[in-house]
Amino acid sequence: MAAIGRFQKGDDIFYAKVVDGEIYRVRGDVFGSPSFERKPMKLKGVRTLTPVIPSKIIAVGLNYADHARESGKPLPKEPLFWLKATSSLIPDGGKIEIPFPNHRTDFEAELAVVIGRRIRNVAPAAAARYIFGFTSAEDISDRTIQHRESQWARAKSFDTFTPLGPYIETKIDPQDLTIQLFQNGQLRQNSSTSELIFNCYQLVSFISTNMTLFPGDVILTGTPSGVGPIKSGDRLEVRIQGLAPLINSVK
Repeated sequence: MAAIGRFQKGDDIFYAKVVDGEIYRVRGDVFGSPSFERKPMKLKGVRTLTPVIPSKIIAVGLNYADHARESGKPLPKEPLFWLKATSSLIPDGGKIEIPFPNHRTDFEAELAVVIGRRIRNVAPAAAARYIFGFTSAEDISDRTIQHRESQWARAKSFDTFTPLGPYIETKIDPQDLTIQLFQNGQLRQNSSTSELIFNCYQLVSFISTNMTLFPGDVILTGTPSGVGPIKSGDRLEVRIQGLAPLINSVK
């Protein structure tokens, strides 16, 4: 496997492998040992969906030192995480909706881990065996609510607040990938996953000691410095090395 997407044609929802702009439908369980149709499927009338429907979205905070500094918070001694509502997911091309125009609402580009096997209490050295792949994400945040509440789930769980996709890359090393966000063509965030305080394997291990993870679950690994406010009409593009770009607009 390489890039895997989730698609819809009419009432039919399915997974497919993406190769040079063509899609090859998956046979069997995408998280098991799938095979693929030999002929590409015609793309006319095919819509790209979020690449998975997770049982939960786990968001990790303050996982880049530069973002912790710009937030005015100390570096965490262990991963800080919370749950986001799965109803906050939107696909590539979807529109981010700002629920309170008088609130500050920010973008946050993130590398997302997609779990491929049921996992509980795994060591960091073994975590890679439980990862299906990686995709691009944003953790949209209502800062006005976040700053006045002690927990962040509400501020980050509004409908449309988790753009994800477009595809899951199953053959990539996540340790040193350029991560960037462009707002209306202007570079706002520019870093590398090598700057993560807790890397992807450490996060999977730590979270698995606190809760069971299931195939399709998503871990947002944190955002680098450069976060900023969004407004209606904005075009946001997340570019992570080796992944297809994630592009969403704001209304």
